[in-house]
Formats: sequence, structure tokens, C-alpha cells
Amino acid sequence: MARIVGVDLPKNKRIIIALTYIFGIGPTTADLILSKLGIDFSTRVKDLSESEIVSIRDEVREQVTEGDLRRRVGQDVKRLMDIGSYRGNRHKRKLPVRGQRTHTNARTKKGKRLAIAGKKKVTK
Repeated sequence: MARIVGVDLPKNKRIIIALTYIFGIGPTTADLILSKLGIDFSTRVKDLSESEIVSIRDEVREQVTEGDLRRRVGQDVKRLMDIGSYRGNRHKRKLPVRGQRTHTNARTKKGKRLAIAGKKKVTK
């Protein structure tokens, strides 16, 4: 089993897909890494040689991934909140940040609606 930056890559997946299991590496970055190293995209993780795994590990270490990337994203959001920007205020209030509508939808971000106790509809 290949272990790269603390992530166990699934054995039976193609290496280009398996690399995307690492936080911070998407399909494009995986493509660039494998092209640079000359490794075939369709190679399964279990079929990689030890030297190929080591070269992939060294190449991935040059990227900002996993814990460092999560920390950086958290600090960026905190900075936005501290300076009082519009995006920071949206993060504080747990509302969509990128211009989506909130009149309807946005249930994932806003959470489930709670009924107001004791409120009855007036009928005439």
C-alpha cells in the first residue's frame, strides 16, 4: 500500500485517481505530477515500483497539501472575518459567500428550519 503525506492510496485505483485522495491535489495537479515523472496514468497503485512511489512522494511534498493547506484556508477565512470584509461577514453569519440567493435554497449552509413554538396561523 502506498502512503503519501499521511494518506493511504487505494490499491486498485489508477494512480491519477488515487492521487486525488490527497487534500490539495485534484485531477489537474495529479496529471502534472505524473507527466513530469513519466508515469503512465493507467497504472494501478498496487503495480507501482518502490522507486516510483518515492518519486511521487517527493513531488507531492513540494505541493501544499493536507494539514498545511487546511490550516492556510482556515487562516484565510479568519483573516476575512477579522478585517470585516463582506465575505468575512457572510462566513460569520454562516450564509453563502459567493453570491448565491438565500430567499429560497441555501439550506445546506443555513441549516434546517426550526418551527417557532406557539405561533399559529390566523384564519378569517
